[in-house]
Amino acid sequence: MSHLQYTAKSHHLQWDMKQLSKICHQFYRDYCLVLQAELGMKSQRHFYRICRLFSYGRLLERSRFNRHSRQLIWLVQLIRQAMNKQLPPDTIVIMDSFPLTLCQSIRNHRARIFEGLADIGYNASKRLWFYGFKVHMLVTLSGYILNYVETPASVHDIKVVDDLLEGCRQSVILADLGYLSQELKDNLERRGDHLWTPWRQNMEGTGQHNNWRLLAMRRTIETRFSKLCTLFDMEQTFARGLTGLQLRLEQILLAYNLSYFEFN
Repeated sequence: MSHLQYTAKSHHLQWDMKQLSKICHQFYRDYCLVLQAELGMKSQRHFYRICRLFSYGRLLERSRFNRHSRQLIWLVQLIRQAMNKQLPPDTIVIMDSFPLTLCQSIRNHRARIFEGLADIGYNASKRLWFYGFKVHMLVTLSGYILNYVETPASVHDIKVVDDLLEGCRQSVILADLGYLSQELKDNLERRGDHLWTPWRQNMEGTGQHNNWRLLAMRRTIETRFSKLCTLFDMEQTFARGLTGLQLRLEQILLAYNLSYFEFN
């Protein structure tokens, strides 16, 4: 920002508001797809109010702004698909899911948000029931998010494996106990993919099968989930429609994957 000047004596910034408004308007116009996610804003209304401060008189009315934003989902998806093709060849991917909670667990049976779309599921890692959705993700070993599928909370992870792996070029898939299924393993092997999941402690040969190196690799996706929640508060949303919810997820994933290319 060459327009900002620092005055050492008074210890504050001196700026021309007109120039600053022009700069911010250009920034909004070029990076609006990811700006809301980068700022960590869950509310579209709050983001619109921030944009109005620096729109220089050319921002759309709020309802049109929201409508235009939702219509850009296809473009964000197209950008992500093009970015996926830029990845170096890799043989290992990891799949897992995390909860998208819409209310406190005490309100699970009284919640009316996304009624008929969301439902109640069980979060095994936190050992609690929750009302909302489940986000299933496919991540490379290096931490890039390849694909995601959003389902009601009660849908089992195995049910969405085919959709999650659509277009996947990697042949080795790591997963947790939620994907432990001989039928699923056989189906994937018939199409040339190899699925590895840890075995339960009461299964014969568990000690040899549950290799610590593979277990450490699989935990890569849990690190990605932790970063998405820390940087973008991804497990929380103020969206009240499926399109708005999808837009938020797409914004966050695009912002995250852009940072991946920046640091790799």
